[in-house]
Amino acid sequence: MEEFVGMINDIIWSNGLIILCLGTGLYFSIRTRFLQLRHIKEMCRLLFDGKSTDSGVSSFQALAMSLAGRVGTGNIAGVATAIAFGGPGAMFWMWMVAFLGASTAYVEATLAQIYKEKHLGEFRGGPAFYIERGLGMKWFGILFAVVSVVSAGAFLPGVQANSVAEGIKNAFNVETWITGLGMVILFGTIVFGGVKRIAKFTEYVVPFMAIGYILLALIIIAVNFDQLAGVISLVFKSAFDMEAGFGAVFGLAIQWGVKRGIYSNEAGQGTAPHIAAAANVSHPVKQGLVQSFSVYIDTLFVCSATGFMILITGMYNVYNPSSAAGGASEFLYHGLNNIAVGPAYTQNAMDTVFPGFGSYFVAIALFFFAFTTVIAYYYIAETNVSYLTRKIESPVFYYVLKVIMMLVIMYGAVNQATLAWAMGDIGVGLMAWFNIVAILLLQKPALKALLDYEKQKKQGKDPVFVPEEIGVTNAHIWNTLNKEREK
Repeated sequence: MEEFVGMINDIIWSNGLIILCLGTGLYFSIRTRFLQLRHIKEMCRLLFDGKSTDSGVSSFQALAMSLAGRVGTGNIAGVATAIAFGGPGAMFWMWMVAFLGASTAYVEATLAQIYKEKHLGEFRGGPAFYIERGLGMKWFGILFAVVSVVSAGAFLPGVQANSVAEGIKNAFNVETWITGLGMVILFGTIVFGGVKRIAKFTEYVVPFMAIGYILLALIIIAVNFDQLAGVISLVFKSAFDMEAGFGAVFGLAIQWGVKRGIYSNEAGQGTAPHIAAAANVSHPVKQGLVQSFSVYIDTLFVCSATGFMILITGMYNVYNPSSAAGGASEFLYHGLNNIAVGPAYTQNAMDTVFPGFGSYFVAIALFFFAFTTVIAYYYIAETNVSYLTRKIESPVFYYVLKVIMMLVIMYGAVNQATLAWAMGDIGVGLMAWFNIVAILLLQKPALKALLDYEKQKKQGKDPVFVPEEIGVTNAHIWNTLNKEREK
């Protein structure tokens, strides 16, 4: 079974998906005239624009919720893996993916805002909604929603719970079932409070964990500041095959950098739009730009913090792909002995400046990173349950989802979840294929909305979205929202 699932996984997460993600990012960058550069100042201003209401959350809360999904174990273990198998140059390609992916994140988030709906008093939206309303393909929307519920609600939470439980056990020798039970209680306390409580939790926890992690990274970099220029040079030289020592992994640097970049920032995967739709804003582009900036936060800040910590302390290995054929050394660079690829790279990097502290801090960071990701998974699954049941005015389906996810978290904490991880990867990969195809077909409303936003800004207005004025149909909720704002 695992071999079959692995084979399917390899097909879905093939170079085809990598090329599609990169190509789509480049295409949207050109079509939006590189908004990720032109509107950086506006992105920062909009982070604190808009207030939460009974129906929706503020822009900052939506940003925190989306970062809860983007910033996960991949920001620690994923970066270490990219360096181990792709060399230091993989870091550059992760940055490139973030730069191009920011435009894709804008398009999918703006579409989620344009075609959002209100169900049981709360804003709901995402790929399933804009596939049905924008493309008129209800069957496609249902297919996306079902895949999302199964992968985000049944498979992936258990894997994250397992990472947390194992990390806590290794650092503090706490039994996995105790950690699992604690996670279940904390999870239930948050999600039974609805989207408002989820937003409040992530609003405080996500900035705390990200800023704390980056500050520690800066301290480690400062201690080794004399090596910083050399590390930056190494990254760029390795990325373009100008560093002889890592020539054997030049192609792998691109492959691993792109793969881990896409997996980390999730631009185009169709996960963040669910959260973007919940924001209470006067114009869809406002949340589109905020979500574009969240890609930068995830990869340029958090992933870079991990990468620089590892590289500047020399606490990493780079595997030699030729060693399997025999006659070659196992490593192109050997900085650690008997250490598995993953969080241990970061732990050892921290221990060089804070002896004995690395394993504890990384375990705590993994807890926050992984647990907030589980919360984001819940919201994604819940939104797709809302889509599938939106003609039924009953919250019973949400309660069923909550109970299922609590059981999955407990099971994942005490059992190895390798098959669940592979199945979850298949689900997320399918979401990415479906979503990218959808936004390529449905790009015009997002591009028109950007022009409309820029036009209103030039006129000195606080932009307000009126769908009919730019030829967008099936976005009925905006007429109601505009009437409410006029009152």
